Amino acid sequence: MSEIGDNIRSGNRRAIGKAITLIESSRADHQKEAQELLSEILPHTGNTIRIGMTGVPGVGKSTFIESFGKMLTSMGIKVAVLAVDPSSQITGGSILGDKTRMEELARDDMAFIRPTPSKGTLGGTARYTREAMMVLEAAGYDVIIVETVGVGQSEVAVADLVDMFVLLLSPGGGDELQGIKRGIMELADLIIINKADGDFINSAKIAAADCRNALHLMKAKSSDWVVDVLEISALNKTGLENIWQKVCLFKDVMKKNGSFEQRREQQDVSAIWSELNELILDKIKQQKPEKLKSFEQLVKNKKITPLAAAEELLRSTFGE
Repeated sequence: MSEIGDNIRSGNRRAIGKAITLIESSRADHQKEAQELLSEILPHTGNTIRIGMTGVPGVGKSTFIESFGKMLTSMGIKVAVLAVDPSSQITGGSILGDKTRMEELARDDMAFIRPTPSKGTLGGTARYTREAMMVLEAAGYDVIIVETVGVGQSEVAVADLVDMFVLLLSPGGGDELQGIKRGIMELADLIIINKADGDFINSAKIAAADCRNALHLMKAKSSDWVVDVLEISALNKTGLENIWQKVCLFKDVMKKNGSFEQRREQQDVSAIWSELNELILDKIKQQKPEKLKSFEQLVKNKKITPLAAAEELLRSTFGE
């Protein structure tokens, strides 16, 4: 693990990919090795800016990330992208086609793109997104972008993983209020109206005005930071410099008032409980498969409630 850690810190792309694959593996021996590796690289993590990117399908997340990423790499900034793809509830498979959608950025030596299956994890992220970010930080990437699944308002889990949460919206998509929902708007640190080009320029201005009006009615996340709404065109690569300026300003402001480190500390603590939930669920599934099936059947036959079944499984696994 020490040798792999050294290769990661030297920026070896093969070592980075193998490390993330190891972390994502469900095998117990792989998980043990992954934890050894993470302990090895832990002191070399944290020196980056983590950006979470969410928005409904078709809003242009991949196009934006490629254009934004190429602009950053041209400035000598190393960029990593963790693109979470939805896993099929029927087959369990995932397309993992983000490298195809970001073809130019995928060929850039200053960039690293890793598609990851969600595997049923809620909130638009994958279970081991946090650990994958640690590997990329140790490898020396300056900016890490987490692109969520893109399924709607449930995509709030990424806010607990990143330093800056960005909401991407598009004009002319029908009801503009669909993008102005308290649950996700209140979490955003920056709102971007994409596709502000051609026939959509006026629609983009209207959408941006609607968002600004909505923000006035919401409680600010921080007294030191005012959430801005920017209009850009990822296709035409216009307005991207303004976004980078906002990202840099956000980092400076949050570091100055201590919120940057405080947010990361809170995220690390909340990760304990998130991991605990996963470990308990894994333990029950592994140790009580027959009992689990019997309770599933009882619930199907309406003999007991789902809550009663869950409580009994917990009691039988861990005792009173």
